[in-house]
Amino acid sequence: MSDRNLSSDDQALIAEARAFIEANWDADNKCCKDDPASGLRGFMQRAFDARWCVLTWPEEWWGRGLSVRQSRMIERVFREYNAVGPGQDRNNIAVSTVFAKGQEAFKRRVLPDLITGPYVCLLYSEPGAGSDLAAIRTRADRDGDDYIINGQKVWTSGAVGAEYAMLIARTDWDKPKHKGISFFLFPMKQAGVDVRPLHQITDDRHFNEVFIDNARVPAENMLGELNDGFKVLTQALAVERLIMGDGATERRMTGFSKHIVDLIDLARRNGKIDDPVIRERIAWQLAWRQLNKMNLTRAKEEIAEHGSSSLMSISKLAMSRMQHGDAKVMADILGPKSLLMGEAHPDEDYANYRAAHSFMNSIGGGTDQIQRNIIAERILGLPKEIEVDREMPFRDVKSG
Repeated sequence: MSDRNLSSDDQALIAEARAFIEANWDADNKCCKDDPASGLRGFMQRAFDARWCVLTWPEEWWGRGLSVRQSRMIERVFREYNAVGPGQDRNNIAVSTVFAKGQEAFKRRVLPDLITGPYVCLLYSEPGAGSDLAAIRTRADRDGDDYIINGQKVWTSGAVGAEYAMLIARTDWDKPKHKGISFFLFPMKQAGVDVRPLHQITDDRHFNEVFIDNARVPAENMLGELNDGFKVLTQALAVERLIMGDGATERRMTGFSKHIVDLIDLARRNGKIDDPVIRERIAWQLAWRQLNKMNLTRAKEEIAEHGSSSLMSISKLAMSRMQHGDAKVMADILGPKSLLMGEAHPDEDYANYRAAHSFMNSIGGGTDQIQRNIIAERILGLPKEIEVDREMPFRDVKSG
């Protein structure tokens, strides 16, 4: 839709956004035009001060009170300039969770900093609690105004540079496993936090294991109520699945900026564009993306109204299927050459990377198997999976 077909209010909003970007954004260096030393975070601070970061929030919370439609309209304007800023209210897991579940004084103090830049990692999974996050054994024990944290987390993206973490820990061992967990915004840069990168088969190091030994988190950093953190986690996971279902893992892949692999171009370069089987498989991949786009629109509307949506599990699972499907089609196009790797074989090298990388989306944010359980139980209304330890005090739960 062109600007001419919009209301006068929308046109004025777009004009204001364009004027701000053109006056402040240096796209080449990703910083403020008149202050390169401030870096990306400097521009984010200006965008925050001008109320471009959390557009749907009310003015008293640094927003503009815009509708979701208007917010996405402004996000598109910023994308035209490759500028950052809007979308923190929808696509930033920490920001949206703290805003929804933090105490008012805490939110006033920490949200301006979270919105403008520090990376926040997710300390959820543990060696013995990956798919079943309610089985975590990292503990949080009250000590005055703090909680003392001890335990181990794994598969944590970005933990090396993170300033904060969203952490779940057990605060009551006598309650059933879902009811004795609390949720914290945890400071990472402190003694007792040991981050160790994990070397992946793709040669990336996106993930880490984190060992926590008598580290501290202020009690005011608890999000939600004591022992009720699993509800907070559920909401945070819904936002994460929204982001992953929208293709975030594709956009982050090292060295490749295109959101969708150009399978058509690959087929043309390798003389397979007229192969009817290859054409059908490419068409299926494009159809899956269109279907996922429609489901995402439906899920985002439900999240805007209710704060969460089980529909995100469909998009999360669909994104896994698309990524694995892309890798399969690329291998079919390349044939035996798909076994080659290295700089001398860029198409083949990328196909191998794609195949290995696709498992990241199948695990992160809840495994494909977990998404199928959620879809079956919460969307299709099928009977819940039997959990013999669901109502048992957690200290009595047996573990391997």
